[in-house]
Formats: sequence, structure tokens, C-alpha cells
Amino acid sequence: MNSDLKVALVGNPNSGKSTLFNVLTGLNQKIGNFPGVTVDKKTGFSKLSDSTIAQIIDLPGTYSIYPKSHDERIVLNTLADKNNSGYPDLIVFVADATNLKRNLLLYTQVADLKIPIIIALNMMDMAKRAGIEISVDKLAEKLGVQVVPISARKLEGIDQLKQAITFAGKIPLQADAIEIESIAPGLVEKIGSEMQLDNAYMALQFAHHHEHFHFITEHHSDRIEEIEQEFSFHSQKAQATETIARYNFINEVLSDSVKVKIDGKQETISNRIDKVLTHKVFGFLIFFAILFLIFQSIFAWSQYPQSLIEELFIWVAKLGHLYLPTGVLTDLLIDGVLAGLSGVLIFIPQIAILFAFISILEDTGYMSRVTFMMDKIMSKVGLSGKSVIPMIGGFACAVPSIMSARTIESWKDRIITIMVTPLIACSARLPVYALLISLVVPDKRVLGVLNLQGLTLMALYVLSIVSAIIVAWVMKKIIRSRERGYFIMELPVYRMPRWNNVGLTMFQKVKAFVFEAGKVIIAVSVVLWVLASYGPPQKFREIDQKFTYNANKQYSHAQVDRLKASAKLENSFAGILGKSIEPAIKPLGFDWKIGIALITSFAAREVFVGTMATIYSVDSDDTNLGSVRDKMQSARNPKTGLPVFTTAAAFSLMIFYAFAMQCMSTLAVVYRETQHWKWPAIQFVYMTALAYFASLLVYQLLK
Repeated sequence: MNSDLKVALVGNPNSGKSTLFNVLTGLNQKIGNFPGVTVDKKTGFSKLSDSTIAQIIDLPGTYSIYPKSHDERIVLNTLADKNNSGYPDLIVFVADATNLKRNLLLYTQVADLKIPIIIALNMMDMAKRAGIEISVDKLAEKLGVQVVPISARKLEGIDQLKQAITFAGKIPLQADAIEIESIAPGLVEKIGSEMQLDNAYMALQFAHHHEHFHFITEHHSDRIEEIEQEFSFHSQKAQATETIARYNFINEVLSDSVKVKIDGKQETISNRIDKVLTHKVFGFLIFFAILFLIFQSIFAWSQYPQSLIEELFIWVAKLGHLYLPTGVLTDLLIDGVLAGLSGVLIFIPQIAILFAFISILEDTGYMSRVTFMMDKIMSKVGLSGKSVIPMIGGFACAVPSIMSARTIESWKDRIITIMVTPLIACSARLPVYALLISLVVPDKRVLGVLNLQGLTLMALYVLSIVSAIIVAWVMKKIIRSRERGYFIMELPVYRMPRWNNVGLTMFQKVKAFVFEAGKVIIAVSVVLWVLASYGPPQKFREIDQKFTYNANKQYSHAQVDRLKASAKLENSFAGILGKSIEPAIKPLGFDWKIGIALITSFAAREVFVGTMATIYSVDSDDTNLGSVRDKMQSARNPKTGLPVFTTAAAFSLMIFYAFAMQCMSTLAVVYRETQHWKWPAIQFVYMTALAYFASLLVYQLLK
């Protein structure tokens, strides 16, 4: 989609920037990476008028242009480099009207870069309730920019903002906040001249940040260093001087444009709620009650839609066998592609429910409280409170969560967080857990209201949190560093969730699961079908001879087909692979078929379900067209006649998946974040060893 205008959204965390981005772009969004870094870059398109379409870029939230972490550096790197793909024609600065003084510090810094800018004064409804009166006209006059009052959550003022963006000028008209040259006399002018910069504040930023600007050459960086020494430039002193001057300007602006009535009703309500929700005892009890509700709901609410999806795939498979010509392509389509696809789509209801709850917790402001509460525990195991954010994000996916560890200043805290985050039960484990729990845990009530399957799922998630904390404590003793991490976080006021935002999040996450995981699962399913359908030719000829109808008159035709399919699978290339690792996994309660699934799952955990669907489709005749769960439930050990998936084997398998590093994407992002293969190698080895021995212990205790 072509756009006439490139607009960057800039603002503090919790200013409503992401909400505004969703409102402006709707479903027309995509996620990528900023050039040269692995931090998420959200872009989308917004139709401003019949003739104007704008590309909207959502930059990471930051409190200042002076970054404390990797992702905050993105803001300045994007705005300082005119050749950057994200360099905007216009900045929309999203300011929280309830905390304007703090927000205006970042605004004055960004405005002094002299890129055309508009202020979207967000949360005006909340400011009014808190007794804050803002004269928008006076504020606009003092700053020299358009100020558009909005409430992104209530969709108020959005049309006016779009109109302001459409007719914004291309020349920066904002008033100067401070005299830049007075902060570092001589230095600013010389850097500006040598680097051919037409903006004094940009020249000052080159002095502060040239080591982190990926778009300037090493020669230029060295030259800036020489100029700094020539003028005895001290970065921290200059920053302190600048900040004091900016707040003097901000106080002068606000004295004429903002009046506060002593009310504070909204803040008081939030504080009253916090006394309960962040209580040192009740806070944790409420948190676990919410977790319990989530996992109960995942099973209870998903049963009916899952049954419909199951029945749909069984019906389609029957139609396929009935109307498609018998042959290799039909088998590949039904037993490979269709079976793999069913393993993905059947878990859409559970994935959607999980992300709906996560979105609601984030939207209401409760997730910030969880982070605050968990900081006390994190500090005791040697982690920063900021480690909680990636770890909670790990419930969704480890990949973006590991990226978000860039907000942690301490190298040691960041490395430990990266190393333990994959232990948190991510959404890729959910299909595995859900399938195995449904096989061995009865769908019955405990104490009349508690669903036993939901309790089991919650126990697995709690286990993941506890194990991550224990491993972090061990690593704290092993990894040495003198750095100390600090946890500073603003708690947003409580708000009602925006239901269209929740719906959008559900749609995006389900779409990502289906298309990203689905591509891997279907590809693996097709390869696996080939490996499971073919084997050494001589061996297959012997099986065909052995299972002729004439030689086996004691069996019916259906029984012969079943025995032949089972024998061919066992002697196929996939069977040979599974048999080769069976001695190592037999003590865990796993057979060679599960062994095949373990190998394929190292690409991605959710591949397990698709693998089981493919294996048991290849291992059956055309009359057995039940769901993968039915086939696994009826699977028997040929030697003992007992079920393959006993309670002991199923729990052993769940524990293995709880701890094993079975995600190539996670290993890749750990390498990209640490810039060394040592850390992903250590992570892979320790997690696989932990999975093996924990699984062994569980099976031996339960069998």
C-alpha cells in the first residue's frame, strides 16, 4: 500500500500511544524489525481522507531522548538519521493529559530536533475527572504547535487528529524550548559544521550518543570524540544542565495553560484498589485466583468450538477418501497436509481465550501491578524487577519477550532473564498440554466447581514460574558481575479494557499462530508423511509378501490392512529414526513413535500435535478417521497390550515439554541478543538435561 505521508508516534510509556496506533490503523498493521536491531517495529496505514493515506510508525515508549536501554535508543536513532526507513515527515507526540509536566520533557527534546510535530493530548476525559483543566489554545500558542485534545480509548477527537495530520505543514514551527549553544559553547557549532548538520540540538545529540549511532562511520565517531576532548565536554553534566533548563521552560508554559482543582478522585480510586491488589498477602492470592480463572476458562469455554473443528476435519477426511482417487497424492493430502492442519486449527479457541485474558490484564493496568508485586521475589533471586516483564511476556511467546529484556540495564540481570525466560510456559506448549491432559485427566469437578483439567493446566504454568525463579537463583551464584539493576516503574491508573483492542489482539495472535506455526507444522507434516510412508524397498517388499490376504486367512481384510500399515510405519525411515533413539527415551515412558515427535518438535513445540496426527494417520487404515485425540487414546503397546499414553507416560511427556528447549526461533533470537553462540548452547544443554531428568523422575514415580 502506498502512502503519501510517513508519521511517527512518539510518547512516554502508558501515554496511550499503542492504543492510538490501533485506532488509527485498525487491522491494517504489520510487525517487522527496525533496521539493524531486533526490537519490534509496528507499522500500519491509516486513511486520513479520501485522498490521503499515512504510514503510521509506532516508536518504542521512552521517558527521555537520553536512553537507558536498547529499545529506547531506537527513538533517537530513527529521528536522527534522515536516511532511516522510519524517518518521519511528521511526528505525532502522544501526551498524557493527566501527567503533562513529565510528558513535556520528552516533547521539548523531540521538538528541538526540528521535525514537524503535532501534540495529541490524550486522556482528556480522565484529566477532567481528576480536576485538571487544560487550555488547549494557550498551550498551543506557548509551544507553537497544533494541540489536538483526544481520548483514544473512547475514540474522541480522532477525526480532528486525522484532519490535523492531513493539513500539517512541512516546515517545523515549534518554539525553541532552550538555548542549545549555551549548554556546550563552541562544541555544538563545531560538530554541526564538521558533520554538516543544520540543527544545533542534533549536533549536541551527536556529542552525547555518537557511539550508539549505527549510521555514522567510525572515522566520524572518532572525530567527535576528539572535539569533545578539545572542549572538555562532560555528557552527564551537560544533560543535567539541559534538563533543568527544560523544566524551567515547562513550568512557565504550564503556569498559564493548566489549572488543577484539588480533587484527585481518579487517583484515589486507583490507590484504594492498589491497597488490595498489591497487598503483600492478598495481592498474591488474587493473582493466583485470576490465573486459576484463566486456566479453568481455557478448558471450559473451548470444548464446544474444539469439538466442531474436530468434527469438521473428520468429515473432510471422510469426503476425501470417498471422492478423491486412491493414490499417493490423496494419502499425502489427507494423512499429511490435512492431518497436520487439524493439529494447528483445533487449538485456535484455546489460544484466543489465553490472549484475550492477557490483553484484558494489560489494558486494565493490572499487569503492571503484577510486575510491581513480583519485583520483591525477583530481587531475592538476584534479578531486577524489570525481569518480570519479559518473564510474564513469556506466557505468550519467548521470542519477543527475550527482545524486551533490552530494557534491563544490568548485563548480568539481562543475561539471566534471557536464559530463564524460555522456561515460562508459552502458548506453543498449550496445544501439547491440552492434548495430553484431555487424554489422561478426567473432565470432572472437584468440590463441585473446580475443573480437574483446568487445575492440572494451572499447575503446569505455576511449575514454569517456580522453575524459572529457581534456575535464576542458581545462575545468580554462577554468573558474576558488579553491576546492580534498578527497578523504576510508573503504575498507570485502572481503566476499563477497550474490547475492540482485546478483539484485535486476539485476531493478531491467532493469525500469527495459524500462519507462523502453521507453516512450520504443515511443512514438517509433509516431510514426516514422506519419511513415515517410505522405507528401505527390500523391507517393504517383505512386508507386502507377509501380509497378503491368502497368507493371513485368520484375519479380516481391515485387520490385515491395519497390521500392514503398522509394520510399514515401524520399518519406514521415520520408524528407523524413532527406533534409534528409543533406548534413550524408554526410561521416560516413551516409545519410538513419541521419539519421532520429540525430534520434529525441536523445530517448534507445537509440531508435536501435527506429528502425532500424521503418525497415527499413516498408522491406520481408511476406516479409522477419528480425531488425533481418539487415535492416541486407543493406541496400544504391541508387546503388553496396555495403552501407550498412560497417566505416567503422559505426565512424563508434559514435564519434558515444560523444560526442553524445543524452539529454533528462540535459540536464534538468543544468539542475536547476546551476539555469541555460547549462551544459546548453554541454554539448549541445560534445558534439555533438566527436561530429561525431570521427566525420568516423574515417570518412575508414577508408573
